[in-house]
Amino acid sequence: VQLQASGGGLVQAGGSLRLSCTASARTLSSYVMGWFRQAPGKEREFVAAISWNGGTIYYADSVKGRFTISRDNSKTTVYLQMNSLKPEDTAVYYCAADPKNIIPRTSQYVYDYWGQGTLVTVSS
Repeated sequence: VQLQASGGGLVQAGGSLRLSCTASARTLSSYVMGWFRQAPGKEREFVAAISWNGGTIYYADSVKGRFTISRDNSKTTVYLQMNSLKPEDTAVYYCAADPKNIIPRTSQYVYDYWGQGTLVTVSS
């Protein structure tokens, strides 16, 4: 399974971006999908995750109420709508797929497949 993340860019604080993650295989439709991010000099951290049917969704506290994860299984694509962006949201954002679990997990170590990352820069 190959994942392709896109949609990053430069935005002013308070602005919005929508990230997309498209998979090469239709089997992705049955996987838990997650978004993670890594800021310069920091560890990669959990952002959001969604079950295969969208019925279970988790967010990191730092993005709750501002970010929305969703998926379109017919397009094997997962989205991360990011609103009210802050400078501290600046990071490389990665999408990931977990083929083993039904309930989304927040640990990066359970995700087997990773996209290449897309850079989000929020200016103050």
